[in-house]
Amino acid sequence: MHPAPTTEKTELIQKAKLAKQAERYDDKATCMKAVTEQGAELPNEECNLLSVAYKNVVGGRRSKLQLIKDYLEKVEANKVFYLKMKGDYFRYLAETACGDDWKQTIDNSQEAYQKQEGDATHTPNCLGLALNFSIFYYETLNNPELAYRLAKTAFDEAIAELDILNEDAYKDSNLIMQLLRNNLTLWTSDSAEECDAAEGAEN
Repeated sequence: MHPAPTTEKTELIQKAKLAKQAERYDDKATCMKAVTEQGAELPNEECNLLSVAYKNVVGGRRSKLQLIKDYLEKVEANKVFYLKMKGDYFRYLAETACGDDWKQTIDNSQEAYQKQEGDATHTPNCLGLALNFSIFYYETLNNPELAYRLAKTAFDEAIAELDILNEDAYKDSNLIMQLLRNNLTLWTSDSAEECDAAEGAEN
């Protein structure tokens, strides 16, 4: 038989039960921790109180971590959207700028696009930025090699991670991936034609 509980232990257990009803799981865990520190063996009911208390405490923290993660993902998505928009508008300005103004707008555009490099590229916003950055290399900087490499890397990484997207993001990403694929096909064709033209000139 278990020894009769002390008044202090009885009060702690009663507080733990009240804390459970009030969903104050940290308080419940604190009470049950104090019960265990008295050194007596715990009967089943008290073991359950202790177990459930810590399970709820940990579960609550896990839920908070998920909320924080979701929030950070939303912040990151907005950040990428604004970087893409900044890069795009400076790229458009470069089409009509000249001299030092042209160089400054080019630098501003490239800086905005590059700030996202190294992050995940499978989300629609990230893919859209990669698409426009590759166009920047191809049309504005006249660097088809870098344009192709950037577009191909973004496309390949997106394919590998499509299965982790929700339905809406999956559809949006697929549309952008189609544009990337179209550009890759076009740029490969242009490169082949240039090579053929160069060989013809040499002959």
